[in-house]
Amino acid sequence: MRSSLLSRTRRWLGASTLALLVGVGGVSTAFVLTGQVANAQMQNAAQIVVPQASVQQGFADLVDAVKPAVVSIRVEAQAPGRTVQRGGRDFNFEFNFPDLPEDHPFRDFFDQFGNNSPGNRGGQGGEPRPRQYMAAGSGFIISEDGYVVTNNHVVEDATKVTVVFEDGSEQVADIVGTDERTDLAVLKIEGSDLPFVTFEGEPSRVGDWVVAVGNPFGLGGTVTVGVISGSGRNIGGSSYGDFLQIDAAVNTGNSGGPAFNTNGEVVGVNTAIYSPNGGNVGIAFAIPARTVKQIIGQLIEDGSVTRGYLGVSIQDVSKDIADGVGLPNARGAIVREPTEDGPAGEAGVKSGDIILKVDGDQIDDALDLSRTIASKAPNSTVELTLWRDGAETTISVQLTQLDETAQATPQSPTPPQTLPEATTSLGLTLVPNGDGSGGLLVQDVEDGSAAAQRGIATGDVVLEVDNKPVQTAGDFEQAIAGVESKGLNTALVRVARDGEARFIGLPITE
Repeated sequence: MRSSLLSRTRRWLGASTLALLVGVGGVSTAFVLTGQVANAQMQNAAQIVVPQASVQQGFADLVDAVKPAVVSIRVEAQAPGRTVQRGGRDFNFEFNFPDLPEDHPFRDFFDQFGNNSPGNRGGQGGEPRPRQYMAAGSGFIISEDGYVVTNNHVVEDATKVTVVFEDGSEQVADIVGTDERTDLAVLKIEGSDLPFVTFEGEPSRVGDWVVAVGNPFGLGGTVTVGVISGSGRNIGGSSYGDFLQIDAAVNTGNSGGPAFNTNGEVVGVNTAIYSPNGGNVGIAFAIPARTVKQIIGQLIEDGSVTRGYLGVSIQDVSKDIADGVGLPNARGAIVREPTEDGPAGEAGVKSGDIILKVDGDQIDDALDLSRTIASKAPNSTVELTLWRDGAETTISVQLTQLDETAQATPQSPTPPQTLPEATTSLGLTLVPNGDGSGGLLVQDVEDGSAAAQRGIATGDVVLEVDNKPVQTAGDFEQAIAGVESKGLNTALVRVARDGEARFIGLPITE
């Protein structure tokens, strides 16, 4: 629940953060012993040796060097108003974002910093109306001729964007291109021989120092220091995840600002924070440099981003699913369904295939596959390593271009039909699906059963067992018997809910 809420609510805080690593001097061992016994045991112990860390005298020189390239972004924009009743007053928010539950940790932050000027309040009856607003964020110059990186959410809906330099001088900027999926944007200002910063060559590691320079609360030129607390974070607000988590203080107005390493190289673009109370609690997120470099290169060259498209709906491989197909490790992405007329289906990828590698690179989970395919060029050919029928196989697929605007077409409901007598198996009461779409309808789930523990619920539809379609209770029992005959203790079951299918590993022996 916390993860889904967080993904829906990326508070675009204009974050600028620099992560720094606390050095530990000397040698550390796994344990400390005293006396002769200690000496004897230490000779045979697996001793942990920690490299000597350099001692920093501060970051003033680094900050002096990079600050001229860090800018504030002032935005004038018009956007549809949105009102929320809080304490008897209507609040219009600074940025557009999805409706949040009253108990969401970002909610108070949005309310606190929302634009509540009289001209921006909703009309009679609380009806929102279009409004003019001003917002502030951060950015940084990446070339001597004036290309500037910031967040998409900082400049979206902008009618005018102004770049403010360290010395207070200003220049109106053009928006070169934006990418909503990664929340990145590139601006262009006039100039030559401008101060600029570069991106890191090798990815920073968890524990490395970072220094954030940005424009929190419009103060400008603010520096905070911390470390990279985690990597590969999926906060859900981005389609492709893979954020750095940092503990340098990041607040509203830091969005789009850089996080530097101790060499003065950009390790990430500060984008969002997590906060239960609206203030900084040491959990901020930055888009890693490797992603930024890839996206801004396309934005500068073409003004937009194109991504490879495989054409599959996928999910993570749980341990139960791995057990159900005889896969030694729970990794990869299992194909729920190839998209109709998509490249994967045309190349022979089937429902139930588990994608283990793309061009030889291991795939850890569904998000990893999405990121990997998105990084490939449209019309390029990739080699997929699949797990199918208990063994690895390879298929070559020529990708097409992802349609960023495509949306699923809702299906019209089918009138229910009279159902025959139910049959129970493995804690499930199953009847033929009466809507004509096939499968077995789950009429009841036994409390405490393995099916209930795996999330199968009344109203779900069992479509397949062990990659075999089931239309009757006999089909279900025969498929379960087939799983047992293979010596497996878990059945791979394909279940649909609200028109979306997913795989579940269902234990068949306790």
